[in-house]
Amino acid sequence: MGNITTLLLQDVRFQEALNACMNCGVCTAICPSAEFYNYDPRKICDIVQREEDVELEKLLRSETIWYCGECMSCATRCPRGNTPGLIIMALRKIAQQLGYFVDSEKGRQQFILNKVIGGSILERGYCVHPDIVAPELHPEQGPIWKWYRDNIKDVAPKLGANYKGEGAGALRQIADKNLEEIKKIFEATGALDFQNNINRFSNEKRGTTSEQTYLNEIYTTNNNTHNRRTL
Repeated sequence: MGNITTLLLQDVRFQEALNACMNCGVCTAICPSAEFYNYDPRKICDIVQREEDVELEKLLRSETIWYCGECMSCATRCPRGNTPGLIIMALRKIAQQLGYFVDSEKGRQQFILNKVIGGSILERGYCVHPDIVAPELHPEQGPIWKWYRDNIKDVAPKLGANYKGEGAGALRQIADKNLEEIKKIFEATGALDFQNNINRFSNEKRGTTSEQTYLNEIYTTNNNTHNRRTL
């Protein structure tokens, strides 16, 4: 039994997700991601059941495990009570743990998610905050988002938000003592070490490229091989 298989078998999500897959393909038939991406949850179950580390490593280094939307539609249809979505969660963690995520385009996006969302939680107490969203990176939003950013002090109170104010309310200023509590939770649960691990592997991958340039590349690069219709 190899290292990857051992890590997989130790993950409670995997333990609860795979009972006995008979490869009927019902999960693939119901999967929204399988309709659009080069993704087949039936094949995922087949690979993990074989417990062959060479094949598992290829899977962890590929784009495949990052296509799942974790909607758990698979759990509602499987006649054996399997949940491929939970298996994907376990596989993603191992890919992050061993650094394999940097070998795929979608996997490398973990770095920007960690920097933007993880960093925002620790620094501001919010997963996403208007102050950190760059409108120029979201042209699909049209002009509304930039207008909101430019006028947020006047608009936010009209929408019931307490923008950077004390006390309760959306967008309120999170007190330093609360931010410190959040950091302690991250430390106690191992989340901070996990974040540092993602940063370490990502920085090794980017090499001498500046961090901002690397983040921009991750955000904008698309090799156009993900959609099933482009294959």
